[in-house]
Amino acid sequence: MAAALTLYMHPLSSYCWKALIALYEVGAEFECEVLQGRPADDAAFRAMWPLAKMPVLKDAAQDKVVPEASIIVEYLQSLYPNGPRLIPQSADRALDVRLWDRVFDLHVQSPLQKIVSDYLRPEGDRDPAGVADARAALGVAYEFLETGVAAQGARDGFTLADCAAVPALVYARAIRPFEPGQTELAAYFDRLLLRPSVQRTIREAKPFLQWFPFHQGLDPRVLSGEF
Repeated sequence: MAAALTLYMHPLSSYCWKALIALYEVGAEFECEVLQGRPADDAAFRAMWPLAKMPVLKDAAQDKVVPEASIIVEYLQSLYPNGPRLIPQSADRALDVRLWDRVFDLHVQSPLQKIVSDYLRPEGDRDPAGVADARAALGVAYEFLETGVAAQGARDGFTLADCAAVPALVYARAIRPFEPGQTELAAYFDRLLLRPSVQRTIREAKPFLQWFPFHQGLDPRVLSGEF
């Protein structure tokens, strides 16, 4: 019998990693529908979610379509209320976790995506100033994370924020490595790579990592799938 949950995704997509990690954390039974080419060119996918952005989770049992990685994680928490607490029960702690989720998406993923998308443009259409700003923004984000990321993880266990952190840091670190003095951030990254849900997600992405433009800068553990 087909699983009720279907994740529309691509194994290379950083935001799809975020949803996959959460799915594995809660022990969900689900199927993956791998999207080929540009999602916006897929008429069936666009009909399901007109903005045509991955990932999208379809819950056939509830006849519900859930877009956006963070919302998918929130939805999974509601589906599995007795499972791992990806969103803390305390309202104050839940807000903190959601804030860290936004930090990773907006202040690590966004500049990362700018750098990658610019690299893929024809040389004459590139934006060197914008790329320089994005690299600088990553540096600012790393400094901020160094001061608080270790305490965040220690307080709440593995949460939505960590689901967001994994793809953001795996890919960003390949473009701009951590500074030698950023030992808390490096230790946090090492802890993330020990998580079984993270390792599974990375191993499944391994055949596709060669298509990441900066794949040579990826952590050797990520490239090999050996942790």
